[in-house]
Amino acid sequence: MLGPLRIAAVALALLAAVVVSSARAADVTFDDTARFLAGMQPSVDAPLVPLTKDPGWQRHAKFFDGAFAQLEQRQLSKIRTWADVNLAAPRPTMFYMFSGPDFLYANAFYAKASTYVLGALEPVGAVPDLTRLPRSSVGTALYNVERSLGSILSFSFFITKQMKVDLHANQVNGTLPILYVFLARSGKTIRNVEMIALDDKGGVHTAGDNPGPNATRGVRITFAGSDGEARTLYYFSTDLSNSGARATGFLKFCETLGPGNSLLKSASYLLHSGNFTVVRDWVLANSATIIQDDSGIPLANYSARQWRFFPFGRYLGPIDEFAGRYQERYAELFTRAQPIDFGVGYRWRTHESNLLLSVKVPGSETAPAETTSSAEPSPKPPRPKRLRPPESIPPQSGRFFWFR
Repeated sequence: MLGPLRIAAVALALLAAVVVSSARAADVTFDDTARFLAGMQPSVDAPLVPLTKDPGWQRHAKFFDGAFAQLEQRQLSKIRTWADVNLAAPRPTMFYMFSGPDFLYANAFYAKASTYVLGALEPVGAVPDLTRLPRSSVGTALYNVERSLGSILSFSFFITKQMKVDLHANQVNGTLPILYVFLARSGKTIRNVEMIALDDKGGVHTAGDNPGPNATRGVRITFAGSDGEARTLYYFSTDLSNSGARATGFLKFCETLGPGNSLLKSASYLLHSGNFTVVRDWVLANSATIIQDDSGIPLANYSARQWRFFPFGRYLGPIDEFAGRYQERYAELFTRAQPIDFGVGYRWRTHESNLLLSVKVPGSETAPAETTSSAEPSPKPPRPKRLRPPESIPPQSGRFFWFR
């Protein structure tokens, strides 16, 4: 039978163990978690360091080192150079509708932004304390992150259905782990991550608040770049169709941050549809510049009085899956395009991609609306032959589903 002193000693030891365990869990910072998922060494005293000795993590790190180095050389560095030359005075806020978790290209095109707002259907998801996962499941989680990024690392867009399968019902799931990876691999330091929600008026609510019906769930990530300046990334899981855009406060929230710059890339030609006119008109009204490929806003929906167009690259028409979205006026505009030395969008190969920079004329908001479609028609260029879709689908996907 233990005496009182011995019992007290055992109790103190158990309490100390609990305190140490809790402290260690608290020491797993957002940034350490992001670096670990990105295949980068966390801080030297991070509780995740022992997991980096695992062969599965080391293989993961080597794979990401190679993939991101190639992507940086092939596309991202060239996009940043292009943006430095062609974006004279970018606004502090950038909007990226139909983005998925694609902070990578948001940051490449608008590296000087202080606020990034991404919106898409995919849920935010979660990144648990990785030290609490069974050791055997960590490797599986890392592999699923790799698979979900396979298409964007190779071809600049997500295959959304594939991404959902790879991250569905996994302890590391949704868009948040991908945002972590892209922030870390873009040289950012994550300072704080907070789950938030928007009410139907666009008001921001944090944990414990009641945002009411039609709440839009999201995450607010505070991070710093190499300059040490604090920046903010918002990602919201939201329905951008007309009914969804009218019912929620997402666009109302965005309006408080605008006008800004917008990016539209690999957007499945949704803005060509009558079911996405609300978000299309919002982007036109609240953007000082818009960078897009031809899957973004149709040229006919721009006001010729309000916008100046600067085409880059080549317009070869949509890939076969979107053959009905060919734009003759786009083809005419791109007869005077300047070349680009990088690929982007569904036609991801260099010298096959198109990029349109649209710049709003200052003070033109009060001018009478006149879209390019009201101008005198020009001779129609010959429609190109239907081209085979680029060989951009990883072997396991089998076919195109839904692109971003």
